[in-house]
Amino acid sequence: MHSERVVELSDSNIIFGRNTVREALRARRPLNKIVLARGITPQVKRELVFLAREQGVPVMEVDRVRVDALAPGAAHQGIVAIAGEQAYVEVEDLLRADGIPLILVLNEIQDPHNLGAILRTAEAAGCTGAIIPNRRAVGVTPVVAKASAGAVNYIPVARVANIPRTLRFLKEGGLWIAGADPEGETVYWEADLKGPLALVIGGEDTGLGRVVRKECDYLVRLPMVGRVGSLNASVAAALLIYEVLRQRRQDNP
Repeated sequence: MHSERVVELSDSNIIFGRNTVREALRARRPLNKIVLARGITPQVKRELVFLAREQGVPVMEVDRVRVDALAPGAAHQGIVAIAGEQAYVEVEDLLRADGIPLILVLNEIQDPHNLGAILRTAEAAGCTGAIIPNRRAVGVTPVVAKASAGAVNYIPVARVANIPRTLRFLKEGGLWIAGADPEGETVYWEADLKGPLALVIGGEDTGLGRVVRKECDYLVRLPMVGRVGSLNASVAAALLIYEVLRQRRQDNP
């Protein structure tokens, strides 16, 4: 993994937790080995061993202290897998996908739990994929995989050097660019979100940023009537994603 990624564990190819490892197996992500702690629930053990044997992935059973050493401080549930490097796709791959594009552009999301939650929602809602920057942002780390409940194995993620340049490329590919911004001129449910679309979500502290904001075709806001000034990035992303789905289904029941 690249050194600029923000992680809570040491950089490694360790993924952990029942759901994360199970979904990696179901998605046929290349795994070198699965390590189980002695004493885990027999039903869980049988399921993982069955899936692993189908793909020829070795399974080891060891004392829990050895599992703790592989994923220190993590809620691993006694289940760890050693995986290959996370595979990123190209932006062009997202544009070639079937259906009306709905691409998330996540600018400087630094909290792995936020990124994991966003990718989980995006996969559940059938988004085309996500784009993240390779600097000043978290990559698809083991903590992100855990927070996504395994969704990272199914939703394509592209990693790019320059978000503004990528937005221009998406516009050339026929997408509209909608940025989420507290100062947006349009409440999100009043914006037309039915066409080919890239939704831009800003970082926890930085927001969209001036240069990224300038590349958006329009800005939408989530109305805030309480005393809190903004929403968590993953909550904002979820509201916007499902508003897109609502409008598209209303247009094509």
